[in-house]
Amino acid sequence: MSSTNTPNSKKMYPCSVVDDQYIHHAPKKYVAKVVVNASAEQVFEVFEDADAWPQWAMPINKVIWTSPKPYGIGTTRIVEMIGLTGDETFIAWDYPKHMAFCFTQMSESLIESFAEDYVVTELADGQTEVQWTMAMTPRGYGKITMALFGPMMGIGLQWMLNGFKKYVDQRYQIAQ
Repeated sequence: MSSTNTPNSKKMYPCSVVDDQYIHHAPKKYVAKVVVNASAEQVFEVFEDADAWPQWAMPINKVIWTSPKPYGIGTTRIVEMIGLTGDETFIAWDYPKHMAFCFTQMSESLIESFAEDYVVTELADGQTEVQWTMAMTPRGYGKITMALFGPMMGIGLQWMLNGFKKYVDQRYQIAQ
């Protein structure tokens, strides 16, 4: 397996680039849903805010958009997490209803392919449902790790999405 080095000297391993249909047939898939007190446009405003991600997604330390606005299919960014850096490319972008991205490379060799998918559905009374799907194909030692910790992934995903709800509800709280 070949690898490249990033400017911060982390060794990076290529991932298989997938399309937005990968979410439906990935070997490992976890889904979480939550209803937030905000519009779909406000949800996307949070998605586009690099500083917001570390506030609600516990493993994320930093998000760096490497493509200019307006964002869309092909947009890129770097996400620095606890123990992991991933280069991402957006494979779906239908503002303010749907976005998805996949890793093109990452600083660990445990994953063959990885994608996240966000479906945003506006409901009545100013509320919006957010469905977050995380999908992956582990490789090598990652297959063992996923077998051991996979059951916790769904719980962790819902926990982070509940944090998203709390963040969004506080950010857009309407003064009574």
